[in-house]
Amino acid sequence: MADVNKARNIGLNVKPPIDSCNDKNCPFHGKLSVRGQVITGTVYSTKMQNSIKVRKEYMHLVPKYERYEKRTSLFTAHCPSCIKLKIGDKVNIAECRPLSKTKSFVVIEKI
Repeated sequence: MADVNKARNIGLNVKPPIDSCNDKNCPFHGKLSVRGQVITGTVYSTKMQNSIKVRKEYMHLVPKYERYEKRTSLFTAHCPSCIKLKIGDKVNIAECRPLSKTKSFVVIEKI
């Protein structure tokens, strides 16, 4: 197995975490590959084990009134133990293979 302290290149332009972990679902220290979307959002909840909820706000055009309305989306993401987060932190999450029924994203960096 690879050296735990050395983070592998995940193919995105992000800095690897300083801490190391032995989580198999960590994109830097495990075998999880990332592909697809990269979403920026705010940590909304940290009550689950090894998981967080990320809230993304966006503007949606209402054609009838020719105005925009603010909408939000919630994403459930895996949080490796090498990335320490709390509510209100801005994070980037990347799409990966489905980890559970609702979890298809993993945290790649804290902004």
